[in-house]
Amino acid sequence: MLSRVAERIYWQTRYLERAENTARLLNVFSNLLLDLPDRTIFGWDDLVRITGIGESFASQYQTADETNLARFLISDPCDVSISTMLAMARENARTVREVMPTEAFEGINELHYHIQSTAGQAAERSARNEMLEEIIENCQRIFGVLAGTMSRDAGYAFIRMGRALERADMVSRMVDAGARKLFALPDADPAAPGYAETYQSILWMNVLLSQSAYQMYRQHVRRRVNGEDVIGFLLHNEEFPRSVNHNLTTIRKVLPKLPNHGEVASLVARARRELEKSRAAELAEHALPQQVDDLQIRFAAIHDAIARTWFLPKGGK
Repeated sequence: MLSRVAERIYWQTRYLERAENTARLLNVFSNLLLDLPDRTIFGWDDLVRITGIGESFASQYQTADETNLARFLISDPCDVSISTMLAMARENARTVREVMPTEAFEGINELHYHIQSTAGQAAERSARNEMLEEIIENCQRIFGVLAGTMSRDAGYAFIRMGRALERADMVSRMVDAGARKLFALPDADPAAPGYAETYQSILWMNVLLSQSAYQMYRQHVRRRVNGEDVIGFLLHNEEFPRSVNHNLTTIRKVLPKLPNHGEVASLVARARRELEKSRAAELAEHALPQQVDDLQIRFAAIHDAIARTWFLPKGGK
């Protein structure tokens, strides 16, 4: 497979997964706004930190509120908006149509043009929620087509690798957000009966829902929703397909399909060791965010090694 084709496939997949994950993030923030107790001050500015858009967002908006962030992350002509990511996914898919099912390209193409025509409704919450659900469902459908119709060759290995790396990064960001107590509670009365427990339950429930993980969590963890168990499930569970552990395992499994994979395999093994260290940090909230930061550095190193091994010297996206 040509390096140019491999790179296009990889980035097509990452952009699609990133668009879906951004839609999931916006969905969970909207739901939390409705579910959290009245005394909670809602921290939309934390969404800026999770997505790493601080500098680019500040160049266009002065206030990190719901309307501005929805516009920026859905419809604005910037590198991190869903509409831009779908456009990039379409462009990458268009140039490698010969190696992927026609139905998959048609799905990407239709989703791109549909969101282009409806993205202007991002500021209206009801229309936005419907749009976000459509993005999530259609991305899932496209990946289903790819999984059901592509030969298990090098091309499909790059699809699985790109999706797994993108997903592991976003799930780790959601865990990090919860561990840092995503929303400030300056007006909360610590003595208020059940207030802290209610707040924590709602927060971690929505973290699970953002990953479509609630039912699977209840099957594996037969206790009420709590931070320690949610963190353990989303980081370490080997069977849930959105967990960090599962996605690192996926990358490790597809690497034998590709030549010269030694450096990437070594970095994946290091990331798995870093993940194992977070087990000891789960009970210490101050330690876990640093562990997650270290994990995200490992993910970036894996991506750099993928580019060096299979895409360079042409590089780019």
